[in-house]
Amino acid sequence: MSKIKIFSLGGLNEIGKNMYVIEIDKDILVIDAGLKYADDQMLGIDYVIPNIEYLKENKKRIKGIFLTHGHFENDGAIQDIAESLSGIPIYGSKFTIALLKKELEMKKVSTKNLVEIPAYKTLNVGHVKVFPVGLSHSIPDNLGYAIYTKDGVIFYASDFVFDAMMRGHYQTDMGKLAYIGKQGVLCLMAESVYANKVGHTSPNHRISSLIRETLSKAEGRIIFNVLSSHLYRIQELFNEVSKTDRKIIIMGKKLQSIVEYATQNNYLFVDSKCIGDLSNINDPDVVIINSNDRERPYSTIYKIVNGYDKFVKLKPRDTVFLATPIYEGREKTFYKLLDDISRLDVEVVTLSKENLSHHASSEDLMMMMDLMKPKYYFPIKGEYRHQVANANLAMQVGIPANHIILKENGFVASFVNGKLNENDFSKIPCGDISIDGDSSDDIGEVVLRDREMLSDNGIIVISATLSKKTKKIIAGPEILTRGFVYVKDSTELIEQIKEICTKVIVENVHDNYVDYGKIKSGIRENLSKYLNGQTGNKPMIISVLQEI
Repeated sequence: MSKIKIFSLGGLNEIGKNMYVIEIDKDILVIDAGLKYADDQMLGIDYVIPNIEYLKENKKRIKGIFLTHGHFENDGAIQDIAESLSGIPIYGSKFTIALLKKELEMKKVSTKNLVEIPAYKTLNVGHVKVFPVGLSHSIPDNLGYAIYTKDGVIFYASDFVFDAMMRGHYQTDMGKLAYIGKQGVLCLMAESVYANKVGHTSPNHRISSLIRETLSKAEGRIIFNVLSSHLYRIQELFNEVSKTDRKIIIMGKKLQSIVEYATQNNYLFVDSKCIGDLSNINDPDVVIINSNDRERPYSTIYKIVNGYDKFVKLKPRDTVFLATPIYEGREKTFYKLLDDISRLDVEVVTLSKENLSHHASSEDLMMMMDLMKPKYYFPIKGEYRHQVANANLAMQVGIPANHIILKENGFVASFVNGKLNENDFSKIPCGDISIDGDSSDDIGEVVLRDREMLSDNGIIVISATLSKKTKKIIAGPEILTRGFVYVKDSTELIEQIKEICTKVIVENVHDNYVDYGKIKSGIRENLSKYLNGQTGNKPMIISVLQEI
């Protein structure tokens, strides 16, 4: 009897944090291990990764982690989980492994488990065979995975578009996909983020014409902001600049390293005459290309716009070209950036709604279904509304509704002898791990709530000194506020706060004994009630008491 379980630890009902688990009898295969950019409400959090407690508990059963491509939404969690899952091979294409190796080496994380694999060569993993297939995306060497089981193929389609013009390292082998489909596909797993967009994504994923127009209109320098791993966009820029007299300056060691590697390995083609250096930084016709770091979208361009960058200072007639998408949950940050740019005497170019990323739209998805002819269809990668739109497409091409799997993170789709168990409602423990800075420890909900409170309402610190001998107040209470009210403009309010605190302290000193617990809780309760009534706010209240 064959038993298969498929579930996600991240990537369903959300954008990013992709991690899918396929259990075939006793073997476990993990596909992707990505991060999700923290939204604007997660104060101080850089990014979020999946909770992998289940994988740690079942580590001995894991036969490998299979990475589709080198975007952070798909491999960005590796450096945070590598130690916990040490010894497990991490498979990926040449370019994927090269990028990941650079990231891990920067963080001094071991790279000995990284395994480079070519497309179209079968791997024997545990008791199953895995066949990597090249798919077109914005990054070279993007892979989908055909996993062969006794009951048919499970095909993980990764991120993809169908575009006959994308050749070489970006090419999709349609023949291979059709061949896999003829072998019998038990379950097709395909992305959902553009499922509600009518037609094919191609040619709307190309921005060469927008770059060309910007190059012809710009009167000064162009600052081009792009994802460092989005090589297709970078190639488009290089192609168009090569037709002009402008030079390109590549800013940042990381981006320079990626471009150098990609050029040396024929992933990127550029006329060396187009490449300038820092001596050209102030030339009026230069194109300055910069990228964001792993954790914080828009971080680099934000520094430039706000005058914090060491080398690039914006000038009148400069043009800022934002070739990065608006990230889910980061809309506020993006529009704040646009506001900041608008205050300057510079032009700004952004991608329109018609400029799509390299993700499958409705016709792409239905074509993939037609090639695969799956018995079951599992919409993945996207908010739940995207998954539903994807499911509707599946029904349009004839897949029965009871053969379409709609799940959220942790919920298991189980198969016994090739048949979906519709009565299985089991759930694997999962969730978010919030990462702050270089720490891989979860920040937790309590800390986030505190940060949110501080952001919304500020903080009040009350300090007082008591005599060790008499227990009477000899100094204070002193009031310090941050993010609540300005002390000098709120004299009456501050005096009332002092009176409340003094009263609470005096009431809790008995027979030369100070009840510090009651003082702190009394100050917090009484002040909260008073301040909420006076200001409508509930600041964080901290009391500091000492005896001398």
